[in-house]
Amino acid sequence: MTQSTHKTFCRFCHAYCAIEVDVENDQPVAVRGDTSDPIYGGYTCIKGRQLPEQFATPKRLRETLKRGPGGDFAPIDVDQAMDEISDQIQRIIAEHGPRSVATYVGSYGYQNSAALHVAKAWHKRVGSPSYYTSVTIDQPHRKIAQSQFGTWAGGTHAFTGADVCMMIGNNPVVSQYTPFGGPPPFSPYARIRDEMKRGMKVIVADPRRTEVANRASLHLQVNPAEDPTLLSAFIRYMLTENLYDAQFCAEHVEDLEGLRALVEPFTPSYAATRCAISEDDLIKAAQMFGEAKRGVAVTGTGPNMSPRGILTEHLICCLNTICGRVNKVGERVPNPGVLQTPRAREAEVIAADPAYGKGPWSRVRGLGEIIGEMPTAALNDEILLEGEGQIKALICLGGNPVVAFPDQDKTVRAMKALDLLVCVDLYQSATAKLADYIVAPTLSLERDDVTMLTDTWYDQPYCHYTKAILPRNPQSREEWEIYWELSHRSGLALELPGGRLDTQVRPTKFDVLELLTPNASVPLSEIATKGHGHIFSDVQVTVSEPEIKKAHRFQLLPADISEQLQAVIGETYWQQPTNEDDGTVYSHLLISRRLKHVFNSSGQQLEGLRKKGTTNPAYIHPDDLVALKLSSGDLVEIESAAGTLLGIVEAAEDIKPGVISMAHAWGDLPDNGGEVRTQGSSTNRLVDDDRTYNPITGMPRMSAIPVNLRAVAEAVA
Repeated sequence: MTQSTHKTFCRFCHAYCAIEVDVENDQPVAVRGDTSDPIYGGYTCIKGRQLPEQFATPKRLRETLKRGPGGDFAPIDVDQAMDEISDQIQRIIAEHGPRSVATYVGSYGYQNSAALHVAKAWHKRVGSPSYYTSVTIDQPHRKIAQSQFGTWAGGTHAFTGADVCMMIGNNPVVSQYTPFGGPPPFSPYARIRDEMKRGMKVIVADPRRTEVANRASLHLQVNPAEDPTLLSAFIRYMLTENLYDAQFCAEHVEDLEGLRALVEPFTPSYAATRCAISEDDLIKAAQMFGEAKRGVAVTGTGPNMSPRGILTEHLICCLNTICGRVNKVGERVPNPGVLQTPRAREAEVIAADPAYGKGPWSRVRGLGEIIGEMPTAALNDEILLEGEGQIKALICLGGNPVVAFPDQDKTVRAMKALDLLVCVDLYQSATAKLADYIVAPTLSLERDDVTMLTDTWYDQPYCHYTKAILPRNPQSREEWEIYWELSHRSGLALELPGGRLDTQVRPTKFDVLELLTPNASVPLSEIATKGHGHIFSDVQVTVSEPEIKKAHRFQLLPADISEQLQAVIGETYWQQPTNEDDGTVYSHLLISRRLKHVFNSSGQQLEGLRKKGTTNPAYIHPDDLVALKLSSGDLVEIESAAGTLLGIVEAAEDIKPGVISMAHAWGDLPDNGGEVRTQGSSTNRLVDDDRTYNPITGMPRMSAIPVNLRAVAEAVA
């Protein structure tokens, strides 16, 4: 028996925890946190500690599968599969044009540090704009808002050392993610505890008393979808109480007086009534934030999935900016990025440049490219709508559209309508069951990677390059290799930032990553020699005076922000859950959430995690259960204007009365929807993407959904 221990980092989710893995006979047998790591200090979560099971489970695909004429899957050599896939894609492009071939990158695709970049390079080379990712059905509104608002070249305040942190619908203790300035998702409990001991005030606004709210200085248990109301009231308070940075605003802000007039109706009394919180608590939170010198407000997935997501993110930008929460001349940028190209950080505004409205254009709903990719909310329609530009082939990298996309029934129709569906997936997921080919991926411990995704998320210049610690399954392929294989067979050359990728001789992963980081602050070769996570303290940048002063200013009132804010005043659904299209009144609002033992639809397959739960309960306040004559564990039907699902109710004191909280990305295909106790239900069955949607991103209302619920009889076997 051969035994060894290796330092690496986890890629179960995007937290990238530094770990030590014990290996016996080329199999991982134990995972623990690397206590020597300067950022993580031994932190891991329950998901990452299941990596040994992820590798050993018989549910894991170890070879490529091909669907036969009768619908059953059979193994196929991966090279033969790639020959066939390449032939079909070349035929589809020849017959229907390059736009007919699409890629969707899901959550697991992001965990491979080369996947997104090589996939995008392939799309650019073949001339297909049909590139989609999970970002545009998750949190696209933040980048949209920032792009039309402008950004500060010197960056915003970090969490460490701040006086205050405000989280709006963000729960990093469970999600393992927060925008820069919120608690780093690397041992978030410890980070929050340590900063609060030092004196930081933490404010949380959320309809749930979440895990992070339990540790906050103040929790505002607001009504769902009232984030714009709350933030407008905060901005008004800063302006009326002179808690804003008047000098900074005078030098760098446009339309301050216009914003002041627009938020005037959002008095503490009015906002507290709409949010259903104490006026005193609202004022206390505003004072905490406004009287602080350092610290920012951040948001999470919930506000982005709720109505008016762009407005919410825009108001966050306004609040942070008028309070001057940016790094100013002489202050150090906490983390310029180890893998980023070095550049000066000057005390100036980078001009607004809206990341939308420039094309390429979708064929549906007036949508177009956003933040450099097509909006995923339009993908189903682009597949189903016949005519020039119709998508005929889809490569799905580590995603599960059937349980992740808005409108599950439409998603299933779309997946079935494709001429070619290729899934790169560990398991036969709900989506993979509809595929023509399922390619077994090279798993995380079998491949090299670098912390590319999180490079600028750290509040110190940290980076970790890991080599593969297990032998690779020869019948698997990394996500980026799918596009290398296609290029190799069709004779295409792929251009990466550092030059042309060799598509004749298979490059190493290091070769690819080096081409993706040609001008990194620290050469990749130097990072790789460390053999573990490392803080590169020499990567330091101080904010300087601009060499040439520019006239760029933050745009407080771009595009239709004025109209949106005025429309918020006229809303009435806060008084009772109401469908905006037809005025139908409902009993509850269903909000999104996450569960710590899963990462979207990943983890539900592992027995070690299923011990924590095999379904996504419909959490509801005990008083609501009593009123509905229900008990915890009862089977219910939850109905929206768009559809229904079955769920298991669970009493939860932490949820606001009138609200239901369910995690997304559970369940299976609709024709296997009855096994709710063992597989959960897809909340996207309650979503219709044709009627109420954001006109820029196409995102429908995926949180704060008006619903009714009723008890249903359990089927007897």
